[in-house]
Amino acid sequence: MTAVPDPRPMACPGCAAAPADMPVAVAQPDDVLLSLPEIHCHNCIRDAEAALMARPDVASARVNLTLKRAYVTPVGDVPADALVTTLAEAGVLAHPLDPTALQSRATEAAGRALLMRLAVAGFAAMNVMLLSVAVWSGATDATRDMFHWISAAIALPAVAFCGQPFFAGAWRALSARRLSMDVPIALAILLALGTSLWETALSGHHAYFDAAITLCFFLLAGRYLEFRTRAAARSAAEELTALEVPRATRIVGGVPLDVPVAELSVGDVILVRVGGRIPVDGRVREGAAELDRSMLTGETIPVPAAVGSVVAAGETVVSGPLTIEATAVGRDTALHRLADLVAVAEAGRARYTPLADRAAALYAPGVHILAALAWAGWMLWTGDMRVALNIAAAVLIITCPCALGLAVPAVTTAASGALFRRGVLIKSATALERLAEVDTVLFDKTGTLTEGVPQVLNWEAVPKDARQVALALARGSVHPLSVAISAQGGDAAQVDGIREVPGYGTEGLWRGVRVRLGRSGWAGPEDAGDASLCTWVDMGVGQVSRIRFADNLRPGVRDTVEALRAAGLDVEMMSGDRAAAVAATAQAAGIDRAHAGCLPADKVARIEALQAQGRRVLMVGDGLNDTGALAAADVSLSPASALDAARVASDMVLLGTQFDALPEVLRCAGAARRRITENFRIATIYNVIAVPLAVAGLATPLIAALAMSASSITVSLNAMRGIWR
Repeated sequence: MTAVPDPRPMACPGCAAAPADMPVAVAQPDDVLLSLPEIHCHNCIRDAEAALMARPDVASARVNLTLKRAYVTPVGDVPADALVTTLAEAGVLAHPLDPTALQSRATEAAGRALLMRLAVAGFAAMNVMLLSVAVWSGATDATRDMFHWISAAIALPAVAFCGQPFFAGAWRALSARRLSMDVPIALAILLALGTSLWETALSGHHAYFDAAITLCFFLLAGRYLEFRTRAAARSAAEELTALEVPRATRIVGGVPLDVPVAELSVGDVILVRVGGRIPVDGRVREGAAELDRSMLTGETIPVPAAVGSVVAAGETVVSGPLTIEATAVGRDTALHRLADLVAVAEAGRARYTPLADRAAALYAPGVHILAALAWAGWMLWTGDMRVALNIAAAVLIITCPCALGLAVPAVTTAASGALFRRGVLIKSATALERLAEVDTVLFDKTGTLTEGVPQVLNWEAVPKDARQVALALARGSVHPLSVAISAQGGDAAQVDGIREVPGYGTEGLWRGVRVRLGRSGWAGPEDAGDASLCTWVDMGVGQVSRIRFADNLRPGVRDTVEALRAAGLDVEMMSGDRAAAVAATAQAAGIDRAHAGCLPADKVARIEALQAQGRRVLMVGDGLNDTGALAAADVSLSPASALDAARVASDMVLLGTQFDALPEVLRCAGAARRRITENFRIATIYNVIAVPLAVAGLATPLIAALAMSASSITVSLNAMRGIWR
């Protein structure tokens, strides 16, 4: 098993921080997969792994926070139900993973349930507050009691329904003998309801029904904001796996048979037709063709493949067909190894500890200790259990982390909306926090800095007859360079018998003379410099013309690079393309440091090397070969034109075609981080003022409800007052 450091909690505003010294791994064929739908912090991960590893029949157990999934390597045959029971005893909900289940449906159902609870809490809070106004206005005796009982009738079922996320989280934590931020929340709600019922039954003057339901409303609002910012995040590894070809053509006794890829074995002979994607790693036995490797390597121009050439799963046959002998199938293919690389990188990036988790590291035990001391002090001072419990409830309500829970989601939501209007979609709840720490930017080349489409440079310099012949021959091919020539338009020559020679080019007869359009050594001189950026037209009458190409930069790239460097960031470029093409693009973009011929693993290794030096890396890429790097970087961005897998692996998506918004995004991230810090200061000042009032017994239900609401509203307004100043 390949292991990397364990992920940290991504967003839960109430989870305490914990050491990040445990590994996370990629599933192996014999692993038992379990779904852990309710884990949301590092403590959950630690408890689940510890419980599983305590079993003698478990060799290893690793939890992926991003996928909410456990990978268990058993010793012998271990029933999944037994593992589920073990996790339940540790306070972690689990069930055997159904690979056919649609994660998107589960996510949508969770979002709808959370939104429904938020709506019910808001409706109930408004009604209970309305009843409380009458009590605060001076209602007494039977009238006051009636309003209190009506408030109880509304608040009790509403809290029972709306508070389920907090009650369930607190129960799991306590069952596993640990604390989480759900514990003080649940305790405050229950204590508020309990003391309120007691006071109402004794015709007391004060009740906390309004505070309890309002508390639920504000905390649910924070969780729903957080959920919405994370809803777009799915596993890029699953996207990569989906790119695998589901069926293949296997040659058996000279007869082609259509079979599922899962049935292929090493040594099978497979036919791949023109335009088809290769399903296995292998070696060419028959045929010659050009392969599009851009998804895997980032190479702009297709590369030739002939008998004996090594090919990889995920490559596309541009011309062909090819007969391939499989040398690796299933999980052993290059495409699947890339998916595993992304899964590891995703988990590694989750090591980041959000600001809310760091701020809340000592909050849970501190709140309990403070409430317990308030109860003990008033119990010793007055000897009145009723007074002591009321004050302890007031302390828990006032110190309940509404403002802390809203501090980050409110800013993230406001910043995400502002950036969306500027053409940038934020997918991750912690993306802005991580982006504010970036000091190094790595760009992919093909399709990211460049448009990814070859453009003819010297069309007018080519003789007219050669242009017309080239147009005629180019229209008989789907090669990217032929497509670029066809896009020039104009009158084509009359060329007969046009045929494509796989791996070489296109040829035909023009005025009885054989003419060719294609590679050097076949249609032109062998020594042609950088063959990836040119093609040749052989007129067959001693006239040979060279057509040059370039992959143009996207608009605004050079200005963006200069702005990033002016802001003090280091800028590098990494590409799987050839050295000459990479050097030309780097010079045009104003990038001093560029790396050519990079495989997906090389990009990840470069990012890890920078991170080992203490650097914070932003990766910008668009291809399948970039997904590992996008997941491994501290924060990542891809253009809207990127492959699905790249967009899924990214924290942000650039909706337009220009990168001039990137410096603005970085400035916005810095401003958002400052706004989050301000919100924490507001929450701290609020506690400094409110807690002594509660401990001194001066916090009536009205003061508790108003203080809690005021802190939450202040934090929300501060988040919405703008992040561009």
